[in-house]
Amino acid sequence: MTRSFVVATSGHVDHGKSTLVRALTGIEPDRWDEERRRGLTIDLGFAWTDLPSGRRLAFVDVPGHERFLGNMLAGLGPAPVVLFVVAADQGWQPQSSDHLAAAAALGIRHGVVALARTDLASAEQLAAASAEIRERLAPTGLAAAPIVPVSARTGAGLDALRAALDDVLATVPPADDAAPVRLWIDRSFSIAGAGTVVTGTLSAGRIARGDAFELGDGHRVEVRGIQSRGERLDEAVGVQRVALNLRGIPVEAAGRGDALLSPGAWHRTATVDARRVSGAALDDLPEQLIVHVGSAAVPAHLRPFGPDHVRLRLERPLPLRLGDRMVLRDPGGRSVVGGVQLLDVDPPVLRRRGAGTRRAAELERLDPAGDLAHEVSRRGAAPADALARLGLAVDDPLPDGLLRVGDWLVAKPALADWARRLRTAVTADAERDPLSPGLTRDAAVDALRLPDARLAGAVVRLARLEVVAGRIRMPGAAASLGAAERGVAELERRLGERPFAAPEADDLAALRLGPKELAAAERVGRLVRIADGVVLRPDAPARAARELARLPQPFTASEARQALGTTRRVAIPLLELLDRRGLTRRLPDTRREVVRD
Repeated sequence: MTRSFVVATSGHVDHGKSTLVRALTGIEPDRWDEERRRGLTIDLGFAWTDLPSGRRLAFVDVPGHERFLGNMLAGLGPAPVVLFVVAADQGWQPQSSDHLAAAAALGIRHGVVALARTDLASAEQLAAASAEIRERLAPTGLAAAPIVPVSARTGAGLDALRAALDDVLATVPPADDAAPVRLWIDRSFSIAGAGTVVTGTLSAGRIARGDAFELGDGHRVEVRGIQSRGERLDEAVGVQRVALNLRGIPVEAAGRGDALLSPGAWHRTATVDARRVSGAALDDLPEQLIVHVGSAAVPAHLRPFGPDHVRLRLERPLPLRLGDRMVLRDPGGRSVVGGVQLLDVDPPVLRRRGAGTRRAAELERLDPAGDLAHEVSRRGAAPADALARLGLAVDDPLPDGLLRVGDWLVAKPALADWARRLRTAVTADAERDPLSPGLTRDAAVDALRLPDARLAGAVVRLARLEVVAGRIRMPGAAASLGAAERGVAELERRLGERPFAAPEADDLAALRLGPKELAAAERVGRLVRIADGVVLRPDAPARAARELARLPQPFTASEARQALGTTRRVAIPLLELLDRRGLTRRLPDTRREVVRD
């Protein structure tokens, strides 16, 4: 299959970008009547051609005027190659610097410089412009980009420009056809009889008719049709421009800055930690900036960790991965002020004094490609698919210090710590009551605060304990509640059906369960007392936290009571217990929220 490529134009306003694209492709890239009337590109334009080698090339023509800098970044962001245009008769200009700053921030390393309008320049101007361009490019990834003199009006140099594009594109690494799709949308519109159409640059992955994707805030959509370069396709692979006819979403729900995503493959986040890759020191920037990534432009708050590292809090969540590049723009000055590369798209909460200083030291050591061992170790354990969504490679063999437990990756030190604490808990339980049947698995999960109950088996094995009738105990131990066993078993059965319906005093009396029997049942991990005369199963706090996590956060005590299907007599002490265990947090207005690790 002939490879396809996408190249974005770049350069100062009125330096001939659109004219040059028109000369190379025979297609008018300016789509609006106003653009053609004013001779000024306002929004993104699109055109395509085939190069002498047969490579299929699409252009994204971007505006050069400073007022349309956001539109320019929407086109440049997803493109891996740039055609940088400088008019020979005018030389380097202010927006030339802005566009080069954007390319540097995005890490673009493949490109060609077109020294345009040579028919209007003298030999001295050509020489001076070439020298300044080379000087300006020197500290960027485009330092080695060829400079090709060209005139769109006379046609001089067009063949040399095509050849230079061919040579540069030959060095571009191929896109990963198996990668999950993240198509940043730059246009959306509706066609009568067809419905919603979105366009964008497919930088990696594969899209076929009938495929299902996620769009926006979880909309499930289906691809009804695909077009590229004016042709209908059954399938498209990166890198190429595509127009997709979507089923399942109105046109007003899809727009520039949204992304079409492979289902379940991307982590959406509004908080990221990043490293400066270009521009001003981060601690010299204003707290409020516009962040550009893909075709999205989102207001963000900056918390710098010194000159080179920063935490960004975005106004809305975006699908991001380790290594992604962002352009930082001053919303008032209409200029690019720098670029960052993402080091952590699921960063830890910083609560304690001095946490920012410690975090800066951690970020100094992080690799933008990700460190699987570090990410698992700081969590103790994590699902492999969640780690993959962050952009980490989770293939075997795993790094030293990690092991796989089912679908989870676990840090060996964390597993050893859980095993030690579990053995201590089981030993203490047996010493308190030699007749204890042992801890339930749910009680052990709750006590250790394991991130998933399926890890309990590995912890039990490492701790060299045994499981008998669902109870974790020391090897060879035995226990019984004697005459109270029948009543406790019946109460467990009832609570199994209605986990938060604590029995009334009359119910307990009928089961012949007094304070002594209930205390014994609590000691052996069969019940948990949350208040005087209020008992539940040991797994009730963890189950309650999971139920409450489904509520809109924060929530009131009344909303919690209704969600748990219980009474105020049970709900209030249960919420207080969750507060003490750190599973919920009470806010100043008396509402609560579930604490997420």
